[in-house]
Amino acid sequence: MSWTEERVERLKALWAEGLSASQIAGELGGVTRNAVIGKVHRLGLSGRSKPQAQPTARPRKTREPTHPMRPSAPASVGNTALKADVEELPAAEPEAKTSPRPEVIDFERATILTLTEHTCKWPIGDPSREDFFFCGRHSEAGIPYCAHHARIAYQPAHDRRRDRKAS
Repeated sequence: MSWTEERVERLKALWAEGLSASQIAGELGGVTRNAVIGKVHRLGLSGRSKPQAQPTARPRKTREPTHPMRPSAPASVGNTALKADVEELPAAEPEAKTSPRPEVIDFERATILTLTEHTCKWPIGDPSREDFFFCGRHSEAGIPYCAHHARIAYQPAHDRRRDRKAS
């Protein structure tokens, strides 16, 4: 398809009437919408301004909230796996308290450059801070974490379901 003098004049007339590029392509036949847009651009035809409708200010309806505001949980920074739960647990009687002491871990403080396939890759702290590091303790082949962090990362499915039901 070539742009003949008649087709260009017809394009200009249709463009001036306010037809869209798709409508002009349909009128001319044998030409695509994109070809019409390209030709309009090359001819330098003015971009048509759409008649601006006067904005009518409608009064906004005020809605009542469907639920009361819920208090948000406090923000936590860094790795939260080793942090205490935000929710308060029910107070247990001192006599019934038989939970073992939390395991104290000596981290090897590995950096991203010192990690190998046999070091624990558990992140400690906030990655955007200077004191960020990885656990770095020995891990078994094929597992990215030491024994302690593997217990945290890999929980049996029935334990996860039980924890979800308790919430």
